[in-house]
Amino acid sequence: MSRQYFGTDGIRGCTNQSPMTADVAMKVGQAAGAYFTRGPHRHRVLIGKDTRLSGYMVESALMAGFTSVGMDVVLVGPLPTPGVALLTRSMRADLGVMISASHNPFYDNGIKLFGPSGYKLSEEDEAAIEAAIDQPPVLATPANIGRARRIDDAQGRYIHAVKSSFPESLKLNKLRLVLDCANGAAYQVAPAVLWELGAEVVTLGVSPNGLNINDHCGSTDPSALQAKVLETRADLGIALDGDADRLIIVDEKGQIVDGDQIMALIATSARRRNLLQGDSVVATVMSNLGLERYLSRLGINLLRTKVGDRHVVEAMRAGGYTVGGEQSGHIILSYHATTGDGLVAALQVLADLVQSEKKASELLHVFDPMPQLLKNVRYTGGEPLENETVCQAISEAEETLHGKGRLLIRKSGTEPLIRVMAEAEDKELIHHIVDHICDTVRRAA
Repeated sequence: MSRQYFGTDGIRGCTNQSPMTADVAMKVGQAAGAYFTRGPHRHRVLIGKDTRLSGYMVESALMAGFTSVGMDVVLVGPLPTPGVALLTRSMRADLGVMISASHNPFYDNGIKLFGPSGYKLSEEDEAAIEAAIDQPPVLATPANIGRARRIDDAQGRYIHAVKSSFPESLKLNKLRLVLDCANGAAYQVAPAVLWELGAEVVTLGVSPNGLNINDHCGSTDPSALQAKVLETRADLGIALDGDADRLIIVDEKGQIVDGDQIMALIATSARRRNLLQGDSVVATVMSNLGLERYLSRLGINLLRTKVGDRHVVEAMRAGGYTVGGEQSGHIILSYHATTGDGLVAALQVLADLVQSEKKASELLHVFDPMPQLLKNVRYTGGEPLENETVCQAISEAEETLHGKGRLLIRKSGTEPLIRVMAEAEDKELIHHIVDHICDTVRRAA
């Protein structure tokens, strides 16, 4: 069934355009609040946000919706998505909400919902809430309208939890780190964590103004981080995205280390520490074949899911696995968190860096990736993947790659993009295939 509001990661869109309007946000608060009002206790929802200008509007609209159906609201202000998940569970809230469009530009925003366990809602829960959004709300009586309050210690609670994931016996006092917070939700907590653990911290992307989140910074554009690592002769560069649930690393030579390499390192370390349950790692169809081959040599299975950290987490929970993630930098470690946490993942890498006494370039390039090329094509409407010419181009490409590599084409669930990825030993071949399909999609769109 097609969804009008919820996509692959909550509700997301351009602010003040459907579905990302104040009116819809209020209705989401009413629908979700009513859905999670279960039992006789006083119900509460915890709301966090990133640094987008529109966060004020969406926060106020959600607060109006939740309180109107009798749910109390706890506002925590700017906080990483994993922090909202953590506090939802630790404060025994009935529901958690993160207002963020993650790695998207400032003009987009989104609403991510977490259940009382700290996990993102299931598709069934989202479907039930979606069905109620356009129905008349069941409003509370005047005496039972919810209350709202802000708490000041949310960041401190999250900082303490993140630091607890780092071995007590280790310190970062011999490391110079460059940290890019993408002018996003982690701009205060991330520098504090690294500094308190002893590192010398050079910061980028820590001056949000509501409009500069993910703007030529963060995990989706690490070029400034690469330059700063080389300029300051840092040991490592760390890039988070707007809501700090994903991580990209830059080694001391300025080379980018993606989520696949990070997963390979963490999985190896977790197995050594008897934390890798089921001798398996969960990743998506986007992860490089080189990762799969590397893990296989160690006797570790790579289980693949559809793209999206929700699908990774669902597979991890179903199988009892403890390590998973995406090539884009979502790293989920179930022994530390219920969702992807870029800062926690960075600390696991830093622990290995300190213990190994190696250079980042030696430690972090764990396997040789198979040549892979990913390009995006933006479209404004219609279904370009259903176009006959596009279908023919895809079919011909699949035939060419048969037995030599693989082709993956999909619509983004968070942006109006068609993603085209090819993987094979022959670099020229995958460039030709990807460029041809992208050109064909552009003409069709």
